[in-house]
Amino acid sequence: MNRENVSATLTVAVPAARVFAVLADPTAHSAIDGTGWVQKAVDPAPLTEAGQVFRMGMYHPNHPNGNYQVANKIQVIDPPRAVSWLTGEEKEDGHLEFGGWFWRYDLVPLGPSETEVTLTYDWSAVPQSIREYIQFPPFGPEHLSNSLHHLAELVSSR
Repeated sequence: MNRENVSATLTVAVPAARVFAVLADPTAHSAIDGTGWVQKAVDPAPLTEAGQVFRMGMYHPNHPNGNYQVANKIQVIDPPRAVSWLTGEEKEDGHLEFGGWFWRYDLVPLGPSETEVTLTYDWSAVPQSIREYIQFPPFGPEHLSNSLHHLAELVSSR
């Protein structure tokens, strides 16, 4: 694990386009998540363009409210090779604030029916003010591997 990011890789016996289609579907994210924190898609529309914002209902026992919502902003969307988003929150006035961490999936076709999937969580842009109250990464190292195995199960069943 690097000090500022962590990643995991898994090869799945599914074409890259099918893997990408599942990743671009916010309603699938709760089934993919390896922590159990992602509960449901608030914005279920497929991910289609950089700058698009999609919100997710979350639950974490250490969050002040338990249940909360995150706003994710697409940084990269390159079907069927990559998708990445910044995670933050929407303030009461509608203003979006991002904490400096992002999620990224990179897909490498290894043939017509096999794809190498790498999931990266990067917190290199998190300011010190946030690092004072959130430990990074905020989950154990098994989270990314769990997520990739959940993704593999999901894409294999579709």
